[in-house]
Amino acid sequence: MHASPDPSIVRTDGPWAHRDVSANGIRLHVAELGEGPVVVLLHGFAEFWWTWHHQLKALADAGFRAVAVDLRGYGDSDKPPRGYDAWTLAGDIGGLVKSLGARRAHLVGHAWGGMLAWTVAALHPRLVSSVTAIGGAHPLALRSSIARTLWRGQGRAAGHLFRFQMPMAPEKWLVREDAQAVEDLFAAWSGETWRSTSDFSASTASFRQAMLVPGVAHSALEYYRWAFRAQFRGEGRRFTDAVGRRIAAPTLQLHGADDTCILPETATSSVRWAGPHAEPEFWPGVGHFPHLEVPDRTSAALAEFLSRA
Repeated sequence: MHASPDPSIVRTDGPWAHRDVSANGIRLHVAELGEGPVVVLLHGFAEFWWTWHHQLKALADAGFRAVAVDLRGYGDSDKPPRGYDAWTLAGDIGGLVKSLGARRAHLVGHAWGGMLAWTVAALHPRLVSSVTAIGGAHPLALRSSIARTLWRGQGRAAGHLFRFQMPMAPEKWLVREDAQAVEDLFAAWSGETWRSTSDFSASTASFRQAMLVPGVAHSALEYYRWAFRAQFRGEGRRFTDAVGRRIAAPTLQLHGADDTCILPETATSSVRWAGPHAEPEFWPGVGHFPHLEVPDRTSAALAEFLSRA
C-alpha cells in the first residue's frame, strides 16, 4: 500500500460510470449504473462508495438507477474542514438528489449512512421515496440505547464513539501500519463466516487503502465528534426535535443477528420512528456488513422492497 494514495485511487473500474456532482456547496464523487428510479447508496464509517459494488449491479439489473456516493470527507469527494454535522450532511444528500435531476430518491444506507438516510427523510421528506437501513439504527434510538446501557450492551458496543473524541490520537491510530485498524474493526464487527473468506481480505484491503487518502481519517472521525458534542449543545436539542417524529417514507431494516457494533435490540427500537414498514429482518450468522457478507440476499431484499415502495 502507498502511504498517501491519490484520491482518484478509489475510482475503481467496472460497469459503472464515475462522475463528480455539485451538491450543497461541495463536490461529491459518485459511481452510478442503470436507468430508472434513483436509488442513492450511502456508506458507513471507514468505507467508501465501493462498499456497494454488488448492489450497484444488482439494482441496475432490477431496473433502477443506482448511485453510490463518497460521503463528505471520504474517497474522492471534497474534504472541507467543517460540515460534518447531521444538518449539513443531510443537506449534502438532498442537494445530491436534486443535482442528479431526480424529484425523489430511494435512500439506502449502511451504519452511519443508515442514520443519515433516516435524517434526510425527516429533514427533507419531499426528496425521499423510501428509507432502507442496513446494519444501522435511527440516530435517536442509538443515542437512547447508549445512554441507557452505558458500559454494557450498546453502550459498550459503541465504546469507539468515546475513544474517537480525543484529538489527533485516533487519526494516527486509524492510519498506522497502512490502516491496519480498519481491518481490525471490520473483523471485530463482521460475522465469522465472512471473516474467513478471501473476499474479506480483498474488501478490507480496499477500505484500508481508501482510509490512507489524505484527509479521510480526520473527516471520518469528525462525524463521531459532532454526534458526541451535539449532545451538550443547543444544536443537539434542535436536532432531536427535528428528527423526533415518525417519518412518512416506507422503511426497510436489514440487520445481522451477529452485529456487534449496532446491536439488534437497538435496531428494533428504531421502529418507533419508521414509516410504513415490516418488522426488521435479522439474519443469523451475519454481522455488521450484510451488503458485503451476504450480498445476493441483501440485493434481492432491496430489489423486492424498492419495487413496492
